[in-house]
This record gives sequence, C-alpha cells and structure tokens, in this order.
Amino acid sequence: MGDPTESPAPERPRQTSFYVAFVVAVLPLWSLVPASWLFVTYSLHTGRIWAYGFAGRTLFSLALCEVFFSVYHYQLAKQVAAPSPCGAAEPVEMQTAFIRLLKTGLAALPEDGGDEESLHTERPGSPEEQILQLERHDPRAVDFRNCLRTWFCKVPWSSVKLDNLRRWLYWSMYNAEMPPYEQLCQARRQPLDESLDLLQKRLGCQAEDGHNPSIRSMCLTIDPVQIWGRPFIFYVSVKLVNWSIKTYYKSNFDVRHECHGGLEYLVRVPEGWDQLSSPHPLVFIHGLGLGLLQYHLTVSHLFETITDRPILVVLQPHISQDIFHPKFLQPMNRHQLADKLASLLKEFGWAEVDYADTNIEDEDEKQVAQALRGKRKGVTILSHSNGSYTHAWILKNHPYLVARSCFVDPVTFCSWEGDVCYNFLYRSPATAIELLMKYFVGTELGVANLLQRHFDWVSNSLWYEEIPNARDSSKTLFVLGGKDSILDSARVQRYLTSHGIRKNLIYDPDAKHGEALWTGGPTHTKILQWLHEQ
Repeated sequence: MGDPTESPAPERPRQTSFYVAFVVAVLPLWSLVPASWLFVTYSLHTGRIWAYGFAGRTLFSLALCEVFFSVYHYQLAKQVAAPSPCGAAEPVEMQTAFIRLLKTGLAALPEDGGDEESLHTERPGSPEEQILQLERHDPRAVDFRNCLRTWFCKVPWSSVKLDNLRRWLYWSMYNAEMPPYEQLCQARRQPLDESLDLLQKRLGCQAEDGHNPSIRSMCLTIDPVQIWGRPFIFYVSVKLVNWSIKTYYKSNFDVRHECHGGLEYLVRVPEGWDQLSSPHPLVFIHGLGLGLLQYHLTVSHLFETITDRPILVVLQPHISQDIFHPKFLQPMNRHQLADKLASLLKEFGWAEVDYADTNIEDEDEKQVAQALRGKRKGVTILSHSNGSYTHAWILKNHPYLVARSCFVDPVTFCSWEGDVCYNFLYRSPATAIELLMKYFVGTELGVANLLQRHFDWVSNSLWYEEIPNARDSSKTLFVLGGKDSILDSARVQRYLTSHGIRKNLIYDPDAKHGEALWTGGPTHTKILQWLHEQ
C-alpha cells in the first residue's frame, strides 16, 4: 500500500448541476450590475433618457441605483482587501494552542470510544502526551502529514519544501507574511525555529530544503480576498425580508428586538418563568448566510414549540448580508462578543455571576447576589455551523454561564486540520450546492471580511477538554452529517468518539450541511427532544 500523503487530490469534474445553477441562479443575479452600467451608459450617451416614458425612467432609476451601489461596493471591497487589522494572538495562548494541536492524535485512544466501562473513567488523552520524534511510517505521523497538506491545497507532501512550511507556520503564528528568513528578529526567529522543530517531529520527517513556487499554501488572513459582487436589489431584498421576519416575530411570538453594548438580539421571556426553578433559557447562535431569512423555519419553530423558557437569538449582521448595518464590516472578536453576551445573560439573571469580573459595589446588591450564587442554572446554547465558533468563545471565556451545549454541524472541532477553510474558500466548486454556497455565502463581502481578514484559529479551535460535561448526554449533544460538504464530519466524529463521546453524538451518514435543522426531519426532532429534557 502506497503512502497516502503522496496521493494527489482526486480530480473533481464539474457536474451538470453546476452549470444549471450557474445559468439559472448565479449568472442572472451577477449580470444585473454590468447590464445596469450598459443601460445607463447607453441611455445617457444616446440621449434616449429624455424620450423614455414612466416605465423607462423607472427602469433607468433602478439601473442608476445599481451603478452607484456598485461603486460603493467596490470601495468597501477595497477596504476589506487591505491587510488584516488583527494582529497575532497572545504568545502564550498561541503557543498553548499549537502544542495542543501537535498532541492531538498522539494518545492511543480507541476511535470507537472504547467499551462501556472505559467511558466511566477520566480520559485526558492527548494533552498528557509528549511530542517526540515519530518515525516516518508511524500511522500517527502519516495521518498528521495527510491532514497538514490540506493547508497546501492537498498537494503531495514531498512537494512541500522547508521554506513553504516555514512561511505557512509563520503566518499561523504571527498573522503576517514572513520576511526573508535572514532578516527575522530573534524574538520571532527563535519561537519559529522551535515550533518548526516540534512540527517536523510530529510529521515524522524533515522537510526538504528549498522553496517550491508552484504550490499554494492557505494563509487565510493575508491571501487575496475573494469577493464576488451582487446587486443592490439583492441586498435590499434580504434587508426587507429580514425586517419583515422580525416584525412577524414581534407580533406573533411577543419577541423583542434589542441591543446590549452593540450586541443585537431577539428575546422572548414567557410570563411566569422563574430563573431559579424553571427550565434553562435557550440561546441560539446561527451561522453564515442570510440571517433570519435562512434560519426562519428553525427560529419560528423554536418560538412555537418551546414556550416554557426564554429564547434568545443572537443576531450577527456581519454574516447575514446586512450591508446597510453600521457595524457590517466591524465584527466583534472573541473577547468582545463573549464578554458582551456574558454581561447580557447576567443582566437578565439567567446565569451564575462570576465574581472575578463583576462590578457590584452596593453592599445590599452583593448580599442578594451571594444569596443567589449557585442557584441560577445557566443557559442552553444551540449553535449551528459558524455559530459554533461563537459557542466556543463563550466556553473558553465564560464556561460557568453554560449549563448545556448542542453543537449542530460544528466547524469549531478539528478546524486546525484545514478542511473547512479549503472546502469553503479555496476549493473550486464542482456541484450546484458548492457553487451556490461559494457565490451566495463564501464570497459575499461581509463573510469574506470575517473569514479572510478576522479569522482567529486559536480562538476558533475548541478542544474536548474545554467542553463542560462533554460525555454527559443530558448536558451536551453533538450533531453531524456524513455528506457535509464543508467540514470533514468523519474526522470530527473520530475525534469526538476517541474521547468517549458516543451516546450524545448523532451522526447521520446521509445528511448534508444544515439538514439537521430542517423542520420535521428525524434529527431535528431528536434535537428538540433533547432541548425539552431540561
């Protein structure tokens, strides 16, 4: 059997569905902007504008809006294309995450989770391992090389030279393009050399000297930004539909649309709910796409069926194609968002107060808070896809706030392996769903700004030991689909089961990304049942 790390990525010819989606959905929408430019130019150049009737002038006005908006969109795209405003992660935190990454998969953990008896024991696993020089043919080294080459667009590992590896590693550590190696200051050169040494031990081989200019590494936050334009009418339509949905929720479910320190949310608190004796409040964190328009069926179903507890829906305009929002290109980072959400939950009285970061000065208030300490139950967080990054931020910064966690199609696990970045941003689409996902989500201005200029792999990577009660089926649930086109669900499943997560893992081998939230589906029903348990 040959070395799998030397096998080139299989060719993926474009399917008929790709061309159908391109002609029916992508091309008509994309062509509105150039068609508007042509129509406006023609009308002004020929003077025909003065001969148009009401319909013609209306059409001209709409086309002129598209022209002006395309210039505005172009300026925003230039702003996003500038170097990332985010600096390197904190050195200690980054080094800790890097060591944790290298230790993943070193421990001899059973991939199927082991027998029932072993599930009742603590399983620290990989964090307890030492990083030693592996043999080239050690299965752990082969598997690690095979994963790491995803960051080089899945080229044969032998084509990755030392300089290619060093440049990619420098980016992952410092979020910047590496200058000539000889010009590196000692403060950065020494940590880079030490990390490279550990990395090559884990790889089981030394990278060959030199540089291969023909291969491309994925350096997400410094690579050219991929932004595909879309027309003014598209953004207006999304804005109006999302506004209508919020209005519908307000009138039908007694929902409030509020803002806390820049964090927008929808919230409904049922009459008679008690923070000490009633069920845990539910917090829903959506993923990339069209905001409420995309998640309307899921959110409305939650409001309809879960009436015995508060429901809070975190709104994220920067990943909801809300280009008219003042914070559209200013996404919160991990600490900002997690702290604001923690502050909001404490203000509602939904979660335990952590006295390390509270500012209660009044003595009477302190006595009340101390009397309630240990009685507030915390919240249940339900996250989907990109929302699992925010879910991870909360668990890292404020784990005491979370009583129960449900991860659906979580991209936060094994994200260090590169599959999510490759599949979502770098892979050439070959099917209809991949093309639609690429055009309507992946290359949209706000999404591109978040993923390609504000991505923080240290904050976004969640490890098993950071999940409270990870193997308790009453407190944690993981949901994966075997035909997920974004994340490698099989590897995520293996990572979770190797740490004993089995009873609280739902793996549907035929489910696609997002299918678990389809109302009425078997997996969606199981998720609702789990949410109702406490």
